[in-house]
Amino acid sequence: MLITVSGPAGSGKSTLAANLAEALGYDHVSGGDIFRSLAEERGVSLVELNQQAESDDQIDRDLDRRLRSTAREEDDLVLESRLAGWMAGDYADLKLWLDAPLDVRAERIADREEKPVAEAREETQARAESEGLRYQEYYGIDIDDRSIYDLSINTARWDESGVQELIVAAVDAYEPDGDEGKAPTAGVTYEF
Repeated sequence: MLITVSGPAGSGKSTLAANLAEALGYDHVSGGDIFRSLAEERGVSLVELNQQAESDDQIDRDLDRRLRSTAREEDDLVLESRLAGWMAGDYADLKLWLDAPLDVRAERIADREEKPVAEAREETQARAESEGLRYQEYYGIDIDDRSIYDLSINTARWDESGVQELIVAAVDAYEPDGDEGKAPTAGVTYEF
């Protein structure tokens, strides 16, 4: 089974994906892992690759191409990134979207990155707007369109273990023979 975990910064997607993979005995691949691989292949630091990505859209496209390729080739996998559900498309068995109110996500990010909450909030909002424009321009993806996801969870309502319990219950209840159809990811241009 291929499970994707997507959501904005601070939603808990990395935490859930790692814990879910461990609970299910699956592999876990994150967009961050792929980004680190790209930096290593190019012989640059993560900071340098981030700076290069601001003016070189091929870096985002290389990351997304690898996400799509991983989804096509792997099974028993939890694939995690903001666009994992979109990039995996019909290869995914279950697509999850995690979210939380912006103030909650900003507090989580501020704690993690040891910065003021107001700064984290401003950066998170700016990042989401920038990424949304790029996803639309590159692939025709409206990141606010949740229709492709099988489950959408507000992670501010449950603690880490509660979110995991919800997802594990959904995975356990999933019966491929009773599946009457995945939500399509129509209209996406996979040009990398």
